[in-house]
Amino acid sequence: MRIAQIAPLFEAVPPKLYGGTERVVSWLTEELVAMGHDVTLFASGDSVTSATLDAVWPQAIRLDPVIKDWCAAYAVMIEKVARRAHEFDVLHFHVDYFPLSVLTRLGVPFLTTLHGRLDLPEFQAVYETFPSAPFVSISDSQRAPLPNQNWIGTVLHGMPPGLLTPQPVKQEYLAFLGRVSPEKGLDRAIRIAERYGMKLKIAAKVDRADQEYYETTIKPLIAAGSVDYIGEINDAQKPAFLSGAHALLFPIRWPEPFGLVMIEAMACGTPVIAYRDGSVPEVMDDGISGFIVDSEDEAVAALHGLHTLDRARVRAQFEKRFTSRRMASDYLALYRRLTQQPDLALIQAEAAD
Repeated sequence: MRIAQIAPLFEAVPPKLYGGTERVVSWLTEELVAMGHDVTLFASGDSVTSATLDAVWPQAIRLDPVIKDWCAAYAVMIEKVARRAHEFDVLHFHVDYFPLSVLTRLGVPFLTTLHGRLDLPEFQAVYETFPSAPFVSISDSQRAPLPNQNWIGTVLHGMPPGLLTPQPVKQEYLAFLGRVSPEKGLDRAIRIAERYGMKLKIAAKVDRADQEYYETTIKPLIAAGSVDYIGEINDAQKPAFLSGAHALLFPIRWPEPFGLVMIEAMACGTPVIAYRDGSVPEVMDDGISGFIVDSEDEAVAALHGLHTLDRARVRAQFEKRFTSRRMASDYLALYRRLTQQPDLALIQAEAAD
């Protein structure tokens, strides 16, 4: 198939450090190319891919010291994609609602994977404006705020099986990976590790919007506890970091649409202690890849039960459920439905059954 992948412009594809959506787009794109498809990636010019790259903006917006209005970059991208739309069998967007007004008028098969939260009130207004546009969720729980959209499928994320692998290192700490923010629950993780009596290593970035949370809530906890804050890490650093942990703590306090760090830990054979919110029950196999908990007390108790889990089985569960080949195959099935049934109303009717 001739497939266009349209990525966000905030980070390169793949991102240099943090960047969940761009990382997934890269994994999907590379797997589709490996499967023999003709793929064009619309992304920032500092992206690296085996597909054909159409660099719609010179570099990732987050690293661009000049750009002030990032919507301008997206306007350029949507227009460039629209001009080339008929060159492809299907267009796969990963940029929220930006393409909908244009693409619903072109008569070209397309779909949009929504990667983020959907529970903001303005989202209901914008997405309900396009009732026939086909959407893909990254977990069933993600759909809850917009249950009546034209959901044509759920595709759980997957990653290359050789990217992160178990390393022969001693487990000496608990791990927290990702982003320092209230919804990610780092304050909970610090308290859980303190109560369990084990060092917590934190590999996470602090966005400008979360600086106050870091200064007022996290820094005092770090100062008072046995915590090692190491900052952002890249994919090359993750295998050793995750393999060296007894468990990854994922004590979220928001409806997480997916949570890539869970499968990254599983790829390294590291169990996950995760709060029961959002996608967690869909991603985690309770008692196999870790434990699902509802409180700090339960999290501490779960840590005492880590000896019942087999790290080789954690890795095997990752290989069974979360590879990039499985993800790409799921998306190809949706692409074929779209190209074989170009009348979106038919697809909408199927999704409602």
